[in-house]
Order: sequence, then structure tokens, then C-alpha cells
Amino acid sequence: MGVTIQTVSDDDADIRLDRFLRRHYPALTQGALQKLCRTGQIRVDGRRVEASARLVPGQAVRVPPGMPAAPDERPPSVTAADVKEMERMVLHRDDQLIVLNKPSGLATQGGPGITRHLDGMLDALRDGGDRPRLVHRLDRDTSGVIVLARTPGMAAKLAASFRTREVEKTYWAVVVGNPNPESGQIDQPLKRVTGLFGDRTVATDRKDKEGQRAYTNYRLLDAAGRKLSWLELQPLTGRTHQLRVHCVSLGTVIVGDEKYSEPRDNGSGGSFVEGLADRLHLHARSILLPHPAGGTLEVAADLPPHMRDSFNTLGFQAPSAPAVTRLLRDPR
Repeated sequence: MGVTIQTVSDDDADIRLDRFLRRHYPALTQGALQKLCRTGQIRVDGRRVEASARLVPGQAVRVPPGMPAAPDERPPSVTAADVKEMERMVLHRDDQLIVLNKPSGLATQGGPGITRHLDGMLDALRDGGDRPRLVHRLDRDTSGVIVLARTPGMAAKLAASFRTREVEKTYWAVVVGNPNPESGQIDQPLKRVTGLFGDRTVATDRKDKEGQRAYTNYRLLDAAGRKLSWLELQPLTGRTHQLRVHCVSLGTVIVGDEKYSEPRDNGSGGSFVEGLADRLHLHARSILLPHPAGGTLEVAADLPPHMRDSFNTLGFQAPSAPAVTRLLRDPR
């Protein structure tokens, strides 16, 4: 077989070249792909490009002969229990996207020691079409709103909205102590480090070249004396474990956050609170995003059982999640 020309479709708009090629040639490794780009064997519109280049509809991708063929596509099997569980998570579904309320304890994707995860169950939501795709992620122990795209094109459009910060995410957390002041913005650079307890995110200063700027808006919604508080958190950047480490830097570690409550590491107090579940009390409450079909979509998720019990114990009055709101474009 000779050279192949793959034309970028509307459904592949804004996707990276390496992801586009792995979609068509899933046996192709990242190292081989980068070498083919570097040597000019893979080209876009006749030009050499980086593997990270983003594509637009109509572009011609030159693929050299001998590319590994795609294996037979056999969707992973899902059980009847998986289908029922996934359907219970659905908060909103339309032709472009699906919004779920992910339970605490379910990993978003696989990893070392993780055999059951959301990504492995997405075939339960095919509904006769493409397999839904993750657009963003939540920590395993964080519950709440997570968005899926129903086609590759929608995934690219939604991912672009997340990258350009057009998406507004709101989280609720129960924390130890009271923030001072009661509202404001946390401007604390973060970086990832590897230590005895595995990879973790740590706060750093602006002089550290490895640090990444990270911003979180916060405000106090209620307090149980001086011991515990209910915070609203809005991340303006998307660093790994950003909210968890920013709460520590604020002096209010999230209840149940064992990973970031080590006094010897960050100076905070412990996260275990008698009478409350020893689980992470962090919930992705709502998301507001530009809908790919036009207008704005807003979806909220009710608290997971362990946080609902804690709210009842502490006397916090959390409103039920409102109905899905679709805001149409301003007719002007």
C-alpha cells in the first residue's frame, strides 16, 4: 500500500494531529508517530508539523505506507449492572453531550491498581451511536458533575471551551476551620513532585520555574462554629489537585483529605473529624458551559450520600440541584 491521504472532517476539528492519527491507527505508538513527524513522513497540507499541531476541517494529512492497521473494533463488554448504574448518573443528555453525577470512589480513568473506572463503562451510554468521550476529569474521591461528548467533533469543541476558560465550574467542600478572610482569591503557584508517598501537588513560589500559576475563587457559605466550614470553590485554572492544595494553603484542609493533611508536609491540621465520614468532602456542584449547538448549558448535581449526612449533622442547608438550564443566545 502506498501513501494515504486522510482528509480532516468537521468531526475532527481542533483535534491534535497525534490524537487524530491514533484514532485512525490505534496501534501506532507515540514514539513512532513523533519520529514520522520529525522526519517529514507525516505531513499536513504538504508541510512538516509537530505531533501536537491542531487540525482544521479540510486539511490533508499525508500518511506514509506501512502504517499499522487498526485492529477489529470490539467495544468492551458492559454488564446490565453497569448500564443501570450509568443511567442513574445521567443528569442531562442531548445529541451533542451527556452530563453525569459521578459518585465518590469511582475513578474517572484507569491506572495502577484501578480495574473499574468511568471510562471503562462508557459503552453503556452508546445508545446506538459513538462511544461517549471524556472531556475533563475528576479525582476518584471527588463526586459530582462531569461532561461527556457524544462524538469526536463535540469532544474537540468542548475541550477547546475548557482550554479557553469559557467553562465555569463550582465546587462545594467541607473544610476544617474557617477561612480568613471569608471570601477572596487564592493565587498560589503549584507543581507536581515525586516522593515517598507517590506523586503529589505542592505549593511553591513564583521564583520556582517548575511552578504553574493557579487561581481559585472561594467564599464561605456557612460554618459550624470555628471548627468546620462549608466553602464554595471556583477554580480559574485546572491544575492537578488544585482545590485540595489551595484549601491547605488557606489553612482549611478538606475533611477526609488524607493525602494533603499530613502536618509534617504542609503544616495543616488533620482532616479526620469525629462524627463525619472519613471520606473526601469535595463535590463538583455545577458547571456552566457554552453548548456546542448554541446557547449556554448549566447543570448541577446533588450531594453524595456521605456529604449529605455531614451537612445534616452540621446543620448546613444545601438547596436541591435546580433543573437543567439551557440559556439561549441573546436575540440581539
